[in-house]
Amino acid sequence: MAARKAGVIVQEFGFGLPPKAKVLFKQGGTSFTINWIPFGGFVRLQGENALTEEDRLAKGSFGAASIPARIVILCAGVTMNFLLAIILLTFGFSFGKWIPTYLSMEDMQRAADRGVISMELAVHIDEVVSGGNAAKIGVPQNSILTAVNGIPVRLPDEVQRLQAENSVVTYSILSGEDFSEVEIFTVNLEDGKSGVVLSLLAKELSSPKRSLLSSLSLSLRETKIMTEQTIIGITNLFVSLAKSGKVPEGISGLVGIAHLTHVSVQQGFMTYLRLVSLLSLSLAVLNILPFPALDGGRLVFVIAEFIGRKPVNRRFELIVNGVGFLFLISVIFLITFYDIVRLF
Repeated sequence: MAARKAGVIVQEFGFGLPPKAKVLFKQGGTSFTINWIPFGGFVRLQGENALTEEDRLAKGSFGAASIPARIVILCAGVTMNFLLAIILLTFGFSFGKWIPTYLSMEDMQRAADRGVISMELAVHIDEVVSGGNAAKIGVPQNSILTAVNGIPVRLPDEVQRLQAENSVVTYSILSGEDFSEVEIFTVNLEDGKSGVVLSLLAKELSSPKRSLLSSLSLSLRETKIMTEQTIIGITNLFVSLAKSGKVPEGISGLVGIAHLTHVSVQQGFMTYLRLVSLLSLSLAVLNILPFPALDGGRLVFVIAEFIGRKPVNRRFELIVNGVGFLFLISVIFLITFYDIVRLF
């Protein structure tokens, strides 16, 4: 739409990345295609890869459009990705009562204090140290410690305080997958320790009904946090590839995204919508990065033309974008390989 508004001929609107699999239909001189690599999509503009100055500046070519128009065209897809994510997040926070993302328990506690969320804290037993007193009597790992000597606890510090002056304590524990099984253990202590690693757990989380304005504010906050985390994730990916040639945990490709989509659909429509908003944000951030072949990479050449008052050497630009595209495809396949390894 942005290209057509600027008078640039759109030759192809592709779902997925080349090579081309099939032309679905044609409309307004544009071929709508489906491509073999099912990741993202692209818009092919007339003259985008032109070598000669005559072809680059021909009527209807991308290079013939003004620099502001080209910037708008290159940023349009990214803008729509961000806009879609913000709309979905606003809807989810308002009608779906979604829990915002928090990067620490301290942030979550402050949000609870402000009434943004409702939260019930609990003491979680992350690990039972092998050979310790708790392990010897069968205290279960991944359980909730509700009381020490009959006194309810909500914070790990409370547990340490109650154990400080005792040599033996009684643990009241909730175990099982849904923490529904109640168990009692009498544990001997050594230097006030039982041999368990504790952490703070948000046992119950809920959100109040919010106005659209409040939900919009939360969606902008969520967009900021997820954008930052996506950039950190992409940075970690390239650092890991450079150091070890391995894809770090938490990075998903085609297979991983398909698996996540399957799981989210099973969990319900609102869970699926949240995944869609995350994917939309991830694509926006990825596409605007100043990397060859991506919109952000092409944007660098347009800005360089503006600063230098003349186009960058076309052959150099095409080679850089071509190498960048091949590198991206290689990374996608490498990530997908690790997806498959992790599944099995």
